Amino acid sequence: MPKMDIGREFASPSPRVLKDPYAFYAQLRKMGPVIPITHPVLGKGYLLTRNEDVFSGLKDPRLVNNRANAVEGAAGLLERWWVPGILRLLQKIMLMQDEPDHRRLRDLIHKAFTPRMIERLTPRIDELVDELLDKVAKKPVVDLIDDFSLPLALNLISEMLGVPEHERLFFWRAQSQLVEGLASGNVSGLILAYPTAIRLARFFRRLIALRREQPGDDLTSALIRAEQAGDRFTEDELISMIFMLLLAGHDTSMNFLGNATLALLDHPAQLQKLHDHPELIDSAVEELLRYAGPVGHAAPRFAREDIEIQGYKIPKGSLVLMLFESANRDEAAFVDPGRLDITRAPNRHVALGYGIHYCVGAPLARYEGRSALLKLVRRFPNMRLAVPREALIWRKNLAMHGLKSLPLYLSPSGATS
Repeated sequence: MPKMDIGREFASPSPRVLKDPYAFYAQLRKMGPVIPITHPVLGKGYLLTRNEDVFSGLKDPRLVNNRANAVEGAAGLLERWWVPGILRLLQKIMLMQDEPDHRRLRDLIHKAFTPRMIERLTPRIDELVDELLDKVAKKPVVDLIDDFSLPLALNLISEMLGVPEHERLFFWRAQSQLVEGLASGNVSGLILAYPTAIRLARFFRRLIALRREQPGDDLTSALIRAEQAGDRFTEDELISMIFMLLLAGHDTSMNFLGNATLALLDHPAQLQKLHDHPELIDSAVEELLRYAGPVGHAAPRFAREDIEIQGYKIPKGSLVLMLFESANRDEAAFVDPGRLDITRAPNRHVALGYGIHYCVGAPLARYEGRSALLKLVRRFPNMRLAVPREALIWRKNLAMHGLKSLPLYLSPSGATS
C-alpha cells in the first residue's frame, strides 16, 4: 500500500481505505501494536491495533473518555469557546463520560432500559422484519439499505423512544447530516453542522415536552421517570441520552445489516450453510459482528497519566484510538481471521465494546440482527448483487463503517447485472 498520512485517514479517509479498511488495518498491525499518529484535529496520539491491547485498553482506568479528566483545563473540540452551545450538548452523552458521572448516567438508563422492555420489543422486531420483507419481495431490484435495514432500524428505535411517525424521516436526515459534519474532523465540518444541530435540539425538546405531557410505555417516558437515589436526568442530559440512543439504535444496526449481508454474499457457501442450518444463527451473528462490524474504532480515549503499552511510552493527555475492526481481524487472536466462518468458536470479538462502555443495547442489537438476517436468508437464498462489487459506495467514515446502498436482486428471475 502506498505511503499515507495515517492520522488524516482517520479524519478524512481516502477512497482506497474506505473501500477496503481491512487491508489498511492489516498494514497497521504489521507496523506494530502501537502506532504514533497526528490527528488533524485531536492532535498527537496513538493507535492500538491488536486484539489483546484493545481489550486491555477498554478496561484500563488510566484511559478516559473525557479529555478534561486527562489534562487539567483541556477542552475537547466540542467544548471550545467558539463552538455553539447546541453542539456542546453532545459532550454530555454517556459515551463521553468517566466514573463517577458515567456510572450515574448508566444506572439511570438501566432503570428505563430494562430486560422486560427488551422482551416486549422482540415480537415487534419480528413483525417489522416480516412487513418490510413483504414489501421488498415485490420489487425487481431492492436497495437493502434504503428499503430494509434503514426503515427497520429507524422505525424500531423510533417506536422505542416514542418518536411520532411524521418526525422520523426528519430525524434520520438531520442526524445523518450532523454525523457527517462531526466525522469530517475539522472546524468547517462543525460550522456546517451548526444549523442541523439547532434543528435536532428543537426536535429533542419537542419530543421530551410531548412525553412529559403524554407519557407512555416508551423509553423517553421511562427516561423522564427514571430515578436512582433521588437523582434524575437534567434536560440537557435527556437530550444527549436520546440522541445517543437514536444514533446507536439505528445507525449501527443499519450499517451492520448491510455489512453482514454483503459478507454473506461474498461467501456463498456460508450463506447456504445458514439457510440450511438456521440453528446456527446465533453463532453467525457473532461471526458477522467480528468480520463485518459497524463500528471501526472506540470513542477517543485520553491518557490521564504517563503509561506504557507494549513497550511504547504514551505521555499524559495523549489521544488513544482503539481499533475494533483491526482487533477483530488480528491474526494473533483468530485462526484465519480474514475468512468468514459462521461456526467459529471461540469468538472473542470486540464489536460491541467492552468494559464500562459496553453497548447498553447489545441484547436488543443481537436480536434485531438475528431476526433480520435469518428471515432474509431463509426467504431469499438466491439473492445477489445488482451492481458490480467494486461499484459499491461506502460512507465516508471509518468510525461508523457502512454502505451507502446495497442494490440486490432477491430472486433467480431478476435480470443479470
